[in-house]
Amino acid sequence: MTIARLTKRPEFLRAARGIRRVATGLTVELCQTPGAVAGTARVGFTASRKIGNAVARNRARRRLKAAAQAVFPLYGLPGNDYVLVARRETLTRPFDGLVGDLRSALLAAHARLGRSQAGDIR
Repeated sequence: MTIARLTKRPEFLRAARGIRRVATGLTVELCQTPGAVAGTARVGFTASRKIGNAVARNRARRRLKAAAQAVFPLYGLPGNDYVLVARRETLTRPFDGLVGDLRSALLAAHARLGRSQAGDIR
């Protein structure tokens, strides 16, 4: 599976309207990629000013990118757009905990995606 990056604001906004799962260290937003390229998942990273100053936001994004590199080859599904949103805990959470948060949020989002594809709206 190839992992590409989300770069344009409308892509981030489309994911924000999709499925959202909140974990202690991060939030995962997920939607299906329109006109998906076979075998490709796209990932974007964001950290708002609520996280802190520019140094803290950049550190949070770097931690999210490192966690995504560890988790997405195993748990990412091709044909989906993912946005990883930093939370305050992203900065202080141990890296193993952050990876575990991402893994559990992805599994929960994929389960929800399967239900919403089947027509179960809840």
